[in-house]
Amino acid sequence: MAHILILGGGAAGLAAALAAAQTDPTARVTVLERSPRPGKKLLATGNGRCNLDNEGITPESYSSADRAALDALLRTVNAADPLGWFRALGLYTRTDETGRVYPYSNQAADVLALLEHHLARCSVEVRTGCTVQTLSQSRGGYVVLFSNADGADESLRADAVVCAMGGSAGPQFGTDGFGPRFAAQCGGALAPLYPCLTALQCAKPDKRLAGIRAKAHAALYNGSTLLADYRGEVQFTDYGLSGICIMDLTRHLTPAVKSPAVELDLFPDVAEDALSALFAARVPLLPGDTAADFWLGLLNAKLGRALWQAAGLPDADVHRLSAAQWQKLAHIAKHWRFDGLTPCGWKQAQVTGGGLALTELEPDFQFKGCPGLYFVGETLDCVGRCGGFNLHWAFGSGLAAGRDAAKHLCSRKR
Repeated sequence: MAHILILGGGAAGLAAALAAAQTDPTARVTVLERSPRPGKKLLATGNGRCNLDNEGITPESYSSADRAALDALLRTVNAADPLGWFRALGLYTRTDETGRVYPYSNQAADVLALLEHHLARCSVEVRTGCTVQTLSQSRGGYVVLFSNADGADESLRADAVVCAMGGSAGPQFGTDGFGPRFAAQCGGALAPLYPCLTALQCAKPDKRLAGIRAKAHAALYNGSTLLADYRGEVQFTDYGLSGICIMDLTRHLTPAVKSPAVELDLFPDVAEDALSALFAARVPLLPGDTAADFWLGLLNAKLGRALWQAAGLPDADVHRLSAAQWQKLAHIAKHWRFDGLTPCGWKQAQVTGGGLALTELEPDFQFKGCPGLYFVGETLDCVGRCGGFNLHWAFGSGLAAGRDAAKHLCSRKR
């Protein structure tokens, strides 16, 4: 009986295991997971609601050091049709106005329970408390050495192995960067790891703004070079900046970026000159003559006060401000710059940037030069935007690898 071994019981690993068992029901499929229960990180996705996919998948939604290799693998992921696969398993979904797809129940636990049901139905063995140590080639297959739940060393031989051990993000969910390190042990080249989809710490945060949210256009710079820009809601914290558009920017904050800065445009729909004129025209309509009166109906009072101070304007006698001062305030409102930025650490990061270079893989996620050995999910140098893009990659890559591993073994048996 052919044996397919899945290393890791997260989103990619569970998808790979079930896809392999569905493709070749005669195969023995085993999952080795380090945590006491599989799918721990999956339960936390989408704030516990499991944003499992997005209906707006495009190559531009993902980042990697090699765009051509990414595009080829993403075509494989899309062809695997993870959303269609889930629906065939019996999952009923809902899609919000931004294209984010959730289980209709809004419960991540339901997604995991559905996967576990079908895994049991397909006789997939899921072993928890197992820590993988090494992998070696043996008799046309592979031998994996690991410590089991009792702490004893054990080995398993498999005809195919799918490595789905995650990255470094979210160590509280059982990941510590072992996946990329294991890929390096297998001879793979790595792109440097960095935390992604996380908040940004500022060198001098204005703690008075903590808790304030504002719609804005956020742009990431390396010095004066624009790297990326997104529009959405910015959340001000006591340590810096957060919000989906900020977290999306961190996909581009690789270790090569030495002088990161973010500029916020708090009036993205109004040109700077028009905004200056709007500011000046408000003065006769104000209930008073202070900066606090000026922001009524425009911005949160604390946020407006911070902008006013950044422009160096006097707090009183608003009606005496010159055209040049209104222009300066408009410029600050559209180019509010935050320097000295560092991403929050791995515990707050949703996914891992960097990882196993995509050029090391065939289009089916097979490791080049090693038939039957696959790498999938967050271990790879690919990170998507917030909103289900990363689970689309995880589930899709797992499906593609699991199906190909089973087909590969079936063809060998024939």
